[in-house]
Amino acid sequence: MILRLATLADLNACLELDHTAVTDHVWQMRLQEDEEQVHVRFEAVRLPRLMQVGYPRDLDQLVEDWQRGEGFFAAEVDGLVRGYADVLARPWQGAAQIVNLAVERDSRRRGIGAALVQQARRWAMEQGLGTLLAEATTKNYPALCFYRKLGFRFCGFNDHYYANRDIALFFAQTLR
Repeated sequence: MILRLATLADLNACLELDHTAVTDHVWQMRLQEDEEQVHVRFEAVRLPRLMQVGYPRDLDQLVEDWQRGEGFFAAEVDGLVRGYADVLARPWQGAAQIVNLAVERDSRRRGIGAALVQQARRWAMEQGLGTLLAEATTKNYPALCFYRKLGFRFCGFNDHYYANRDIALFFAQTLR
C-alpha cells in the first residue's frame, strides 16, 4: 500500500469510491431535558435487518478541500486508489479533523482505513497539533466501532451538523 498526498487524478478516483456503509446496528440517542439538567444517552441498538447508510456529506466539497493543499491523502493498492482521508487543520482548537474518510467497499477490513488514520495522525503532529478529531453519524455503526477500536474517545455530538439531519458523533484522540 502506498499512502501519499492526493493528486488531481486521485481526487477523481476518490469521488468514484463507494462511500456507503451497511450496518445491523445504530447508536440511538435518548435526550431528557428539564430546567435544571440535560441527560443525553447513546446506546447501540440492533436493527431487525441490514440497513444501507448513505454518506452524509456533499462530495463536491472534496474538490475544495483538496484545493486547500492540506492533508488530503490517497491510499493506493495495486495501482488503484482504494481509499482516502481528508484532514483539515483547526489551529484555533489545537486539532486536526478527519472530515472525510472512505475505503472502497471491497477493500475494507484490510488495514487501509487504519493506515489512513495513522497518516492523519502523523500529519497533524507535523502541524504541531495535539488532537485528532473524527466524526460519524449515529447510523454508521461500522465507523463508530472503527474509531473506538483505534483509541478515539467520544467527545460530543451535534444534531444539526449534517444537511441530511443525521446526528454527528465526535471522537478525539490525543496525539503524542
